[in-house]
Amino acid sequence: MQKIVPFLWFEDSKAEEAANFYTSIFRNSKIVNTVQYGEAGPGPEGSVMSVTFQLEGQDFYALNGNPQFKFTEAISLFVNCETQEEVDELWEKLSTGGMELGPGWVKDKFGLAWQIIPTILGEYLSDPDKEKSQRVMQAMMQMNKLDIEKLKQAYEGR
Repeated sequence: MQKIVPFLWFEDSKAEEAANFYTSIFRNSKIVNTVQYGEAGPGPEGSVMSVTFQLEGQDFYALNGNPQFKFTEAISLFVNCETQEEVDELWEKLSTGGMELGPGWVKDKFGLAWQIIPTILGEYLSDPDKEKSQRVMQAMMQMNKLDIEKLKQAYEGR
C-alpha cells in the first residue's frame, strides 16, 4: 500500500465521473474500489461516496464532497511525457472542457490543474550553461502546450 495518496475532493458528485475520465486517459490505470453511502449517510444511500483509482501505478482517492472546497492551481499533477505525441494527446484530452493555463499547464473539466511536461525540459533548464537554459526558458514562456522541437531549437541556439 502506498504510504502517501493524493486525496481529491470533487464537488457535485463528480468523483466517479472524474476517476473514470482519468483512467480512460492514462495507460496502466484502473478503478480499484468504489464505496457507496449506507443508510447512515451523509449522502443518499447507495450513491457513490468515494473512488480509489490508479494512474500509471500511482494511487488516488476521490471523494464526493460539497462545493465548500474547490481545486486551485496551488496544487497540480505533474505528468512527465517522453514524446510530443504523448504531450499532444494528454493536452487535448485534459484541456477539453477545461482551460489552458500557461506554459505546460491545463485545468481539466473538473477544475484540477495538470502540468504536461516533456521530460527533456528538466535537463534543458538545469544545464550548467546558463545561456542555453535561459533560451529554453524564454521559448517555453511563449508557449501554452509545450513543443519539444521548439524547446530543442532554443537549447541548441537555432
